[in-house]
Amino acid sequence: MTDLVAVWEVALSDGVHKIEFEHGTTSGKRVVYVDGKEEIRKEWMFKLVGKETFTVGAAKTKATINIDAVSGFAYEYTLDINGKSLKKYMENRSKTTNTWVLSLDGMECRVVLEKDTMDVWCNGKKMETAGEFVEDGTETHFSVGDHNCCIKAVSSGKRKEGIIHTLIVDDREIPEAVE
Repeated sequence: MTDLVAVWEVALSDGVHKIEFEHGTTSGKRVVYVDGKEEIRKEWMFKLVGKETFTVGAAKTKATINIDAVSGFAYEYTLDINGKSLKKYMENRSKTTNTWVLSLDGMECRVVLEKDTMDVWCNGKKMETAGEFVEDGTETHFSVGDHNCCIKAVSSGKRKEGIIHTLIVDDREIPEAVE
């Protein structure tokens, strides 16, 4: 990988994906790797600027690498996810998902709640869940191995804060991770 020019880490519901981009500015070669697997390879491209579009993760999220000339033979590489810059996408994602990272049976678990669909993911797998209404909100139950897990959704009572989601595993509250 001598022409490696950019590496991005993208946190999606099914995990954190590594995107690598090779750009041969003399040959015009373009190679895109997702999690170490080659997704796109183009040799001898005469146009050195442009874009490469591919998918990432289990949900086949659309990703585009933009190649722009900055000055002379210098190039800038930006990554868009679902049509938004990576920064905007991640800012928006922090509003639409909650993520918790915890250790269960000596293994790291990454639990993601998609607030719009109430889908729960654990280490890249969509979990079977059971939702129920309780006195102060809702509870979404699922299990990881032999562990009982529950995401409680309770109103904060403040309009700006909205609903507070809390992950409880084996009767202990797990702090939310910052991605």
